[in-house]
Amino acid sequence: MTTHLNEKAVILFSGGLDSTTVLAIARKEGYACYCLSFQYGQKQTVELAKARQIATENQVAKHLVLNLDLGKIGGSALTDTMEVPKDRDLEGQDDEIPITYVPARNTIFLAHAVAWAEVLEATEIFIGVNAVDYSGYPDCRPEFLEAFANMANIGTRAGVDGKDAFSIQAPLLKMSKAEIIKTGIALGVDYTKTHSCYDPVGEQACGRCDACILRRRGFLEAGIPDPTDYIEK
Repeated sequence: MTTHLNEKAVILFSGGLDSTTVLAIARKEGYACYCLSFQYGQKQTVELAKARQIATENQVAKHLVLNLDLGKIGGSALTDTMEVPKDRDLEGQDDEIPITYVPARNTIFLAHAVAWAEVLEATEIFIGVNAVDYSGYPDCRPEFLEAFANMANIGTRAGVDGKDAFSIQAPLLKMSKAEIIKTGIALGVDYTKTHSCYDPVGEQACGRCDACILRRRGFLEAGIPDPTDYIEK
């Protein structure tokens, strides 16, 4: 594993399983981690509370939480009044974009990450997307990340000055959820402190939304006990 001792990196950080694993990977590589989270109008706030807790416990260089009101735009079961789908069969759903997709969310998040990276004079931006268990989201694909990096490097002062190009790091991109979990466990991630559910009741996960299904399957395939507190066992 390459060491980048004290080099600055911006980590898009939700407090979920994937982004917490990415944070562990970046820390292992020696980066000074600047975590960026969003209160974007999502209906549940458990994940953001977990993000604050995990960032504090990991003593990151800084944790910034930005307020966006994507709820006014709507168009997603995560921000709008529509119900979060449950008990979907996720096999063969790669071409179907579910209603939990938040319009242009990763584009918006990455734009803010680039802006902060430019101020920090950082070039590395980490994001926890993967193209295996990505639930059909178009902004989790490698071609999207490549296109965004190209845009960032022609549309910013840092990119035009040509000192260092921005790089979008997606270390989980080609991993299954089981592989992600195994990687995190090897790095000492405590998954009891993470949250993935789209439709929790209090801090309990529903156990039936797409995120819960993928999380449950991941622990099962990894052969690791799932520590998640599900309403639906």
